[in-house]
Amino acid sequence: MDAVTLHPATPADLSRVAAFLTAAHPESPVAVEDLEQLEARRLEDEPFVRTLAVQAGEIVGMAETGVPRMDGHPGWLDVTVRTLPKGAGGTLAATLLSHAEAQALQHGAHTLVTRVREDWWEKPFYEARGYHEHDRMWSSTLDLRTLEFARFALDEERAGAAGVRIAPLAELVRDFDEAAQRRLYTLMAALLRDVPTATPISVWPFEVWQQRVPGRIQPAGFFIAVAPDGEWIGLSELHQPIPTRPGTLHNGLTGVLPAWRGHGVAYALKLAAARAALSRGFTHARTSNHSRNRPMLAINERLGFVREAATVTLKRNVGGET
Repeated sequence: MDAVTLHPATPADLSRVAAFLTAAHPESPVAVEDLEQLEARRLEDEPFVRTLAVQAGEIVGMAETGVPRMDGHPGWLDVTVRTLPKGAGGTLAATLLSHAEAQALQHGAHTLVTRVREDWWEKPFYEARGYHEHDRMWSSTLDLRTLEFARFALDEERAGAAGVRIAPLAELVRDFDEAAQRRLYTLMAALLRDVPTATPISVWPFEVWQQRVPGRIQPAGFFIAVAPDGEWIGLSELHQPIPTRPGTLHNGLTGVLPAWRGHGVAYALKLAAARAALSRGFTHARTSNHSRNRPMLAINERLGFVREAATVTLKRNVGGET
């Protein structure tokens, strides 16, 4: 049998990496577009190492070390290991994890994190090596075609009675220039800091956000709640297609500033976005919520989102910080 060798990945490997990740977990397919988006959002000075385990010219395993997407705190680095199902939890996986951890330590990490679905083999694999659960997120999907809008008429009426109107971003800004970007960023940052999580969300500085986010926003599917005085008080992101799930949009951040909660605004936002998605030909919305975010979980459950397996963030302290 041919030996397994480790090689640094190159940009030319993206299609092979996507195919390998899909083969490693067919229930969670990865498209080349997914990887390209991640590459585009990575900053030049960010530590990132992707190593491929190759046997007879085929990828049989992979290790990654980089800045976490969800927990980008100083000294925290993400380590990810994947193998084909036949190598689940075996010697190759252990070798790849050691490699990823060594890379993280070289880049000064004091905390290692990884994200894995709760029903995947990687969870007990990491736990046996000192990682423990730090946070979890519930993924859920809504069939927009079954959404009974009439059931939530009173919620929308309450928002209207409070003087709140819901509008797509495209209607509010003619040119998504820096002033408009700063206004949107200020709202998003405030909402993100208020999301109930195990560790407060580390909000990107405006300059980093500006590099990563505006170009991905489709203003016609990005909805803003506007107060009577014109203040932007809430938003719902339901605008970005998921390449591996035809007909499905990713429902990202939905939130309302504290002073405006309890008026049905979150429902009004989600319903407006759902109508727009249906009009664009999409049939499903998919989202993820922190397990501690009970208010939003309750809203999604009432709307009809069907909960799936949770994604767990596992954490291991390897330095003096916690």
